[in-house]
Amino acid sequence: MEKAKKSSDIVDPRKQILFKQIGAKIAYYRTLRELSQKELAKRSCISESTLSRIERGQYNDNLSLSMLIDIADGLQIDLTLLVTFSEMEKQMWWHKLSDTPG
Repeated sequence: MEKAKKSSDIVDPRKQILFKQIGAKIAYYRTLRELSQKELAKRSCISESTLSRIERGQYNDNLSLSMLIDIADGLQIDLTLLVTFSEMEKQMWWHKLSDTPG
């Protein structure tokens, strides 16, 4: 029998999209800096597996501002680059949300 999900296990679809976008930006800037996940994780004082989950957008709602600051510092970029989104990105989110059943 499948275990019932708790309300704390369910992430708002809008948040899921946001976490995936932030993760993609982290991976993008890490690649531009020619850093491995291991190197960035060390610079950011987090585990490599945590960084991997963040980059895949699978860290859910536990991603703290403090952790994002540490990652931005590890990338040597301004935090705003990770959390600022263009109008085109926002439109893509709304399109994705409208495709989601429910």
